[in-house]
Amino acid sequence: MTDSLSLPLARRVALAAQGFGLPRRDSVPGTRSVNALIERLGVLQIDSVNVFERSHYLPVFARLGPYPKEVLDRQTLRQGARHIEYWGHEATFMPREALPLFRWRMDAYRERSARNAEGWAAANTRLLNWLRDELRDKGPLPASEIEHDANKRSGPWWGWSDVKIGLETLFRWGDLVSAGRDGFERRYALPEQVLPRDLIERQVPRDDAIRQLVRHAAQAHGVGTLADIADYYRLRADDTRRAIADLVDAGELLPVTVEGWTSAGRPVRAWLHRGARRPRVLRADALLSPFDPVVWARPRAERLFGFHYRIEIYTPSHRRIYGYYVLPVLLDDQIAARVDLKSDRKAGVLRVQSAWIEPGAPRDTVERVAALVRTAALWQGLADVTVAERGDLAAPLATALRSSAADGEKYP
Repeated sequence: MTDSLSLPLARRVALAAQGFGLPRRDSVPGTRSVNALIERLGVLQIDSVNVFERSHYLPVFARLGPYPKEVLDRQTLRQGARHIEYWGHEATFMPREALPLFRWRMDAYRERSARNAEGWAAANTRLLNWLRDELRDKGPLPASEIEHDANKRSGPWWGWSDVKIGLETLFRWGDLVSAGRDGFERRYALPEQVLPRDLIERQVPRDDAIRQLVRHAAQAHGVGTLADIADYYRLRADDTRRAIADLVDAGELLPVTVEGWTSAGRPVRAWLHRGARRPRVLRADALLSPFDPVVWARPRAERLFGFHYRIEIYTPSHRRIYGYYVLPVLLDDQIAARVDLKSDRKAGVLRVQSAWIEPGAPRDTVERVAALVRTAALWQGLADVTVAERGDLAAPLATALRSSAADGEKYP
């Protein structure tokens, strides 16, 4: 018999699986808490936009509250760090122990290049070999420090040089790995310069690796459809379907239906992870990155929260509805608002460029969003908050912030 979940319960299951509503271990989150969270999520998506804060810092802030960013930096940006980069979802930080689970993907990228006799890799074999030799001789380097005639910006890849394209090609193939970052520039290395031998030599058969990735995706979702689970690690639907069947047979995944999840008038098949928590109540106050797993799959966000969300960074300013870098605001098990934030570091001000309330938001949304914004400013080291007159939440939010400041509550 297939179990049925109400939509509110499905939301709470999903959020609990993502690390919301859990007791916090430390008053100031440290290495242990940050590492445990990354292990739970499996990936932190990387994005270069820094108008408020770079994306990979935000899921940790959303779940653990204000934390020293250098704690995450030590675990991600240093050579030999516990977490490493690869194309897990998009470009992501992930536990380096997970890297062997993507060997099949690396092989697929390599084989695709080999089949394309007219492609970039085939035309630049000498450069690829030279890059391997250069890193072998000089050790880990960013693209900007590699001296070569091909290191001139040209072409449609945001001005990427052939050296940068070559490094990225070898990185996708697994011939190179990340040795951390200088600022936000990735350093490239041969695997043996960064990884322990046993990790380099570890081989996981493709089907087993995909099964492990599907297992973790289902665990990180709590409850999800085939499309949800496949999207978490960008897996093919047919591979994901076979892995789900294996995990159902093993009793790890339970077939369920979720209230309102339908297609053509029929229930959409979904699966609940056997170990998923089913909280009766879930308390959360969080700003979500546009690339947070809770909302990165926009159709899932609509099914779970009734929340239509499109990032408008690439939309011309006169056509934007909500703003440039809009963060969904999670209050308990609802997405209750959205705010467009900008860290004006030179002026020491967090600028709320627009603020909007969602239908059905809790009655205390204004006060809770104000507290979140003040906390975000403190975390960013900014001394003040301003609110522009844009959006139906802007005026009450500005009033709440002025009131708290007058009461001596500049930060919560």
